[in-house]
Amino acid sequence: MKNLKYIGLGIAGVLTLASCSDSFLEEKKNYDNVTPELYEYYSGCDARVNDVYSWCLPAVNDQTWKFPSMGNADNASKSTEEYCGFSDFVNPQIELTSLSATNSVPDYIMGTPNNIQEAVYGRIRNINDVIKGIKGSKGITDEEKNQLLGQVYFFRAWCYYNLFKWYGGVSIVTDVQDPIEGVTNPRQPAHVVKDSILSDLNKSAKMLEAKTAHGGWTGNDYGRVTSGTALALKGRVLLLWASPLFNRSNEEKRWTDAYDQMSEDKKIIDACGYGLYTESGVNAKGFAHMFATTTQNPEAVFVTLYNNIIGRGLDNQKNNPWERSIRPSNAGGSGKAPADLLVDMFPMEDGKIPANTGTYKKLETSSLSYDKSVPFKERDPRFYRTFALPGYRWAYNGDASVIDANNPSEGANYALWNYVWYQSKADQDDPESGKTYGADNLLLNKQGVYVRKKSDDLDVNSAPCYQFSNSNTGYGADPYYSAAPLMEIRYAEVILNLAEAACGAGKLGVAVNYLKQIRQRAGYTADKNFGLQANLKSNQAACMSAILYERQIEFAYEGKRFDDMRRWLLFDGGVSFDKIDGCPSTWKLTGWGGNTCTWLGFTPFNGQRRDKIEFRVADEYGQGGTTVNSDPIAGVSREGYAVDLRKDLKDQNLKLEEWYKKNLVRIKQKGDSRSSDHSDLYVNFRPNYYFLGFPQGAMNTAKQLEQTIGWGNSNAGGANGTFDPLAN
Repeated sequence: MKNLKYIGLGIAGVLTLASCSDSFLEEKKNYDNVTPELYEYYSGCDARVNDVYSWCLPAVNDQTWKFPSMGNADNASKSTEEYCGFSDFVNPQIELTSLSATNSVPDYIMGTPNNIQEAVYGRIRNINDVIKGIKGSKGITDEEKNQLLGQVYFFRAWCYYNLFKWYGGVSIVTDVQDPIEGVTNPRQPAHVVKDSILSDLNKSAKMLEAKTAHGGWTGNDYGRVTSGTALALKGRVLLLWASPLFNRSNEEKRWTDAYDQMSEDKKIIDACGYGLYTESGVNAKGFAHMFATTTQNPEAVFVTLYNNIIGRGLDNQKNNPWERSIRPSNAGGSGKAPADLLVDMFPMEDGKIPANTGTYKKLETSSLSYDKSVPFKERDPRFYRTFALPGYRWAYNGDASVIDANNPSEGANYALWNYVWYQSKADQDDPESGKTYGADNLLLNKQGVYVRKKSDDLDVNSAPCYQFSNSNTGYGADPYYSAAPLMEIRYAEVILNLAEAACGAGKLGVAVNYLKQIRQRAGYTADKNFGLQANLKSNQAACMSAILYERQIEFAYEGKRFDDMRRWLLFDGGVSFDKIDGCPSTWKLTGWGGNTCTWLGFTPFNGQRRDKIEFRVADEYGQGGTTVNSDPIAGVSREGYAVDLRKDLKDQNLKLEEWYKKNLVRIKQKGDSRSSDHSDLYVNFRPNYYFLGFPQGAMNTAKQLEQTIGWGNSNAGGANGTFDPLAN
């Protein structure tokens, strides 16, 4: 089979793989430009399966109908503690509507009508065509059919899962339908959609078991979905179904069913060769390295592979842009700035949440004092692999001084010094100014703190996955052409999904044991109970809080947090459904004491705000200018202060703390918007956003579709929608 990291885009590319005549490239009758003859060859069937991969694999893009969130500052991640800047979902000044193109609810249902590759159901139609063609093939064996169909059933389930989590109930299409005007498949309730997804995943797992449940794919087939991939996604679906978003009464049977099935399925997942990625080394080295491991990574349960081929328009070029997007500008990148909430919420090195900074009130706070002015001191090992602050080594393979002579020249010895100064006292005292200038030629292109998560660190990976370009013009302006893989489902999620299901089912000891596995990989030890508090085996709410907190830390900047917040109703605790016009009584949250936030001890996210952190030069140094040579503390030695994560941190951090105390001050820069009178604004996620409505364009295209309750129906004069995703 063709290696997935070289698969091109679209059917035209994969047709060249088929061992069939050129007549197959003539005009075709169906909308995919393929004929039934293509399926009479294994290579043709395989090419169609590869086409499904090219359409459906996740990518390092902002979250859209095509792609789930992967940690960018997109609509999903900007609705969480991870980034500042009000997303569509949490903007207090704008309420989303389904009746206008202005402030429209995001479209995750339609895509681009009349374009099979750019419409959601066009993607599903393509999958259904492949299923029909392979099933009907007389040119391949039953064993080959199972091997191919198992992969395609997974992707149909994947497509429907991504609709299910937004809308609850959608139309189910399992045969090949041509896009004929006026034909509409009715929306199905959430439980029907859920059952359809699980059916496809069970088929996928069964069909692929013979091929993949003995260690998984190898060689050029590595990266293809396996029985374990299907069952891991199944676990995610079962967990979603048991969560408060769908399980308003906290029906325990959903939790026990999820736990029982997931426990049994884990045996197959493990047999496929998956497990926690472990590697010796200090300061969570293995946790960092797993994101740059390109072959046979046991952590990568569902993965998109990339390559570092360079060349404009090459069909086989498939680069991962993440490395460039997080690197500082003086190392050839652009940089991402985390919000203060998550930086301050990360555990201390004893595994406990910092006092007076967290929102999990049923979790014990750390006995270690947290000093916000030096937030790097005594933190969870994953902190240093998630964020980069002034004074930390962040080596790379390259020399950014060839891009700009003022950039630091030694990538192999690069240390981040991103402290800032202001040109005037007025700007310095104005958190909205933004006129800060960063050291080491960062100037205006700087972040006060950087997201470091998933970085290909030269100190961790001596054979980087990227190529560094010396060009700063045209296509060569992007210096990182990375082959680092993208993991959509990690084995750590399999473990934490099981922990959550066990907790919901009342098996608290089992849940804690799974938590310990994740903590042990992070660097915690048994002598201190892996940093976990003692009552987790006896207090279900505290145990569930610990699991959600662990998910938030382990999967930071991987695009998972928004889904967790929605399914646990963490914006308001689920107390506001009665504010939705026409809301059925069955939507009322009756489990968890009627308020998930109160039950968990979680401060609702509504009413909070996020700002950016900067470290500016201390007052006694005054202000500076606008050039690289106008750094007010240029004469202060930094020699010997940069922290090296390859070594023990205690003494290094103490030394850097001393440098900070003498030279820097932590300040707040505006993150979330302010009002016109410069007053702070706060997160506001409306209750009807938990289940999205269809935008006006989708309703106009499919006029017979019911609109979701809580959203206006443009086909009925703006009347309230009538579709209930939770209906039996």
